[in-house]
Amino acid sequence: MSNQNEKDRVLNRRLMFIVLLNLLAFVVIAVRLYYLQIMEADKYRVMSEENRISTRFLVPPRGMIYDRNGEVLAKNNQDFQALLIAEQTNDISQTVETFQKLLPLSEEEDEKVAQSIKNRRRFIPIKLKSNLQWDEVSKIMLNAPDLPGIEINEGLNRFYPYADLYAHVLGYVGPVSDRDKKDSPLYLVPGFKIGKSGLEKAFDYKLQGQGGTVKLEVNAYGRVMKEIERDAGSEGQSIQISIDSRLQKAAYKAFGEHSGAAVVLDVHTGEILALVSTPSFDPNLFTNGISYKHWNELLNNERTPLINKAVSGQYSPGSTFKIVVALAALEAGVVDVDTHFNCLGGMDIGSNRFHCWKHVGHGPLNIIEALKYSCDIYFYEAAMRVGIDKIHDMALKLGMGQVLDVGLDNQKSGLIPSQEWKRKTKGTFWTKGDTANAGIGQGYVLATPLQLATMLARVVNGGYAIKPTFFKPSAGELRKIKRLDISRRHIEIVKQGMFDVVNAIDGTARKARFNLDGVKMGGKTGTTQVRRISMRERRTGIIREENLPWRLRNHALFVGFTPIEKPRYAVAVVVEHGSSGAAVAAPIASAILQEALRLDIK
Repeated sequence: MSNQNEKDRVLNRRLMFIVLLNLLAFVVIAVRLYYLQIMEADKYRVMSEENRISTRFLVPPRGMIYDRNGEVLAKNNQDFQALLIAEQTNDISQTVETFQKLLPLSEEEDEKVAQSIKNRRRFIPIKLKSNLQWDEVSKIMLNAPDLPGIEINEGLNRFYPYADLYAHVLGYVGPVSDRDKKDSPLYLVPGFKIGKSGLEKAFDYKLQGQGGTVKLEVNAYGRVMKEIERDAGSEGQSIQISIDSRLQKAAYKAFGEHSGAAVVLDVHTGEILALVSTPSFDPNLFTNGISYKHWNELLNNERTPLINKAVSGQYSPGSTFKIVVALAALEAGVVDVDTHFNCLGGMDIGSNRFHCWKHVGHGPLNIIEALKYSCDIYFYEAAMRVGIDKIHDMALKLGMGQVLDVGLDNQKSGLIPSQEWKRKTKGTFWTKGDTANAGIGQGYVLATPLQLATMLARVVNGGYAIKPTFFKPSAGELRKIKRLDISRRHIEIVKQGMFDVVNAIDGTARKARFNLDGVKMGGKTGTTQVRRISMRERRTGIIREENLPWRLRNHALFVGFTPIEKPRYAVAVVVEHGSSGAAVAAPIASAILQEALRLDIK
């Protein structure tokens, strides 16, 4: 009996221990729950809200770009996109197949869709096709019962109404790539576009605007349940540039099938009134990512449509550079209007024979006649008298040999050589032959069309150092334009020579002359070799340009201005492999300047 009582006491003690242990555990849990639910309630309420609410960035409408007259050059079009939400269809393949019967996908679009289906969660929308027309949207909506998981999304897409006409000026926008500097939260938004080239790139932050945000309630899987709050942000700022679309169109049209570039400046303000580079491309192709096919076509085109030749093309300026040499010689006092040199068609400099383009020679000429006839012998002589360093200084004074930054990509500085430059870069001394070549704008001398237009504008405006710009300068900025230390008399001598080039009965560009109610043009032709003519070829007969492959033909150049008395417009035209400055470049420049006069651009 006593043994049984002992067993009962042990069992009771054990039961009591278990009860106490459970009670203690309950107390600990109760205290913990009290701490978490009462003492830490605010903290976990915030954490709960943060897990429930997803904040996403909203892309603001991009700022517009206008020409000087308010014509829209870049805008945002309504963009309808067809999206696929995989979780809303039981058979993705069937849905895509049905969609393709209505709106076929390109091979590249099909690949992107397949990749997105494979890599994305089923509730995240996949873009099937963008830039849908209203009839295409209607077709999808009418067939909605047969397209489970397909929905139409409305957004904005950058659009360039003038297409290739402004490609090299405006550039284009495109999706953010891995190489782009992601210093804005907007860059992380899928589908966000940034300026990739041209003014779109130069003024990207201004055009972007301020992104907004939207707060969404999501479930544990990240699926959107409802919208809670929205801050639309602010749209990008618009910009107005100095180009006149009417003149831009006329300049582009004047080139026809030729390759090259033209720049038109207001000679008093430096405003760029037209800037074309041909051939061009359609920047709308880049907005949503250009296809490999189109990219390779542009990249492999021998006429290089992707290069902005107006600011990146570096050409021997040829006889257009004689304007610079003439002013350098006049300013140095080594020639005057009465100084004559006798052109016999050629001259020996050192051990080399230098030729004039007119093989029988021009005879005795003064500087005005030398400009009119574009006599090479005269400018060989003038260049050697004044020396390369003073030619170099005059060229720099007139805006050559330096980057004239107007905000575009890959602007080149050209090259105005000097004795020091050759010692440093070539390791050899400057020679008389080098000076002679520079005297006619060949040899080492290189310039862009923008530099040539600036050079001419600074001469014909009376010697004021205008700077090219895409924006209208303020009155204060105009007052700050400095006058260069160049004699007005010498400028008038050079202007007279340029007048005769076009208007004299035997001027080199007489065929390009015009007379609009008494208003005429002055200018200077240039033709530059891209191949070396051998002595054998000179003896047996130089191959005619039309018989040469396109790439071996001479470049054609012309710089011109109008009106003669009070110049307002200056133009530089370079036609790649155009063969003749007088026959090809001058008529293009003439057509452009005539249009500028008709439009009376102010």
